[in-house]
Amino acid sequence: MRRVVITGVGAVSALGNNWADVQSALAAGHNKIQRFAEWDEIEGLNTRLGAPVDFTTPAHYPRKKLRSMGRVSVMAVSATEQALTEAGLVGEPCLTNGSTGVSYGSCIGTPADVPALTRVVTDKTTIDLNASTYLRTMTHTATVNIGLFFNMTGRIIPTASACTSGSQGVGYAYEAIKYGMQDVMVAGGAEEFHVTPIAVFDTLFATSTRNDEPNLTPRPFDAERDGLVIGEGACSLILEEYEHARARGATILGEIVGYGTNSDGAHVTEPSAETMTRAMQLALADAKVSPDAIGYVNAHGTATAKGDIAESRATAAALGEGKPISSLKSYIGHTLGACGALEAWMSVEMMRSQWFAPTINLDRVDPECAELDYIQHAGRAIDCDYVMSNNFAFGGVNTSLIIKRYSA
Repeated sequence: MRRVVITGVGAVSALGNNWADVQSALAAGHNKIQRFAEWDEIEGLNTRLGAPVDFTTPAHYPRKKLRSMGRVSVMAVSATEQALTEAGLVGEPCLTNGSTGVSYGSCIGTPADVPALTRVVTDKTTIDLNASTYLRTMTHTATVNIGLFFNMTGRIIPTASACTSGSQGVGYAYEAIKYGMQDVMVAGGAEEFHVTPIAVFDTLFATSTRNDEPNLTPRPFDAERDGLVIGEGACSLILEEYEHARARGATILGEIVGYGTNSDGAHVTEPSAETMTRAMQLALADAKVSPDAIGYVNAHGTATAKGDIAESRATAAALGEGKPISSLKSYIGHTLGACGALEAWMSVEMMRSQWFAPTINLDRVDPECAELDYIQHAGRAIDCDYVMSNNFAFGGVNTSLIIKRYSA
């Protein structure tokens, strides 16, 4: 089997778009949650909270290419451009000769364009439709637009699996290289901020309604947590076959060594600790490491009542009690299709810096959660060779990634 390394990363994040800015924001210990007063007029909506990013379409992007791109695609392309630049692959033949593919996910496309489609039914008119409406709303819009923008001709793997879209994007890219299907992969996920997905989670009573205290929510694993907060962002990782990267003198940021994914097969929204555990065990088996080797776990940690309990118990079952763990969603909310990639990237960087961020707003661990080493109040110095990043999605989709500190 071939080794798979990370040679570039690009991000669009509420904490910043590079590790220096992100680490500084994490160390400051403040979240990026905002209150949206304009949602007061939406009947039936309980939450007013969200975590958008400050993002502007790069001025050099051609108008012709932008026609098929909504915000989610533009963020994905921007993150990919940053990643390719860091990897030193811009203009390289491998991008266009079929040896580079894209494995990328988002929950949906651009929600702002959906009303043009629904008006066909509600108002019996196609007046708002144009040739690009579907191209911006389709679930694989970010994936294909990355390939089109950079003229990539390798395999395309869209991963529209709700909250595991980004982590499956990384996992399937890893497998494509490991098993010899591609030499290079753009991997990751993106999601754009819009009130309609927020309304969906709100209808399921899964959102935080601590509307007048945005700085105090979400609260993963905390006894006083009251739900998730939706954010947005994008993250692209350049995965590369080890010898291919070495031959061109690439800087290697980390090595992906394990991936596990499965499904609950029982309930569309009820989490299953048993299959979550199994996903982590599959990743451990793939990486050929013992649970003791994992020095830190980046939790999915959404701050939902049942999700945190099930995840914590699954983590303890797979890795043992006392494992260091924290949730970055406490800073930027739940970025849906982007979270798996953003959290994997930040886990790699924390491992490289030997400093791991705490879960903020975690004052008192819910006694129903398992006995883990919850990093609270301040960051933690940990010197480890392996980190695990986990994500779990509606539909019972479970993922676990294991990333190793790089050594030649």
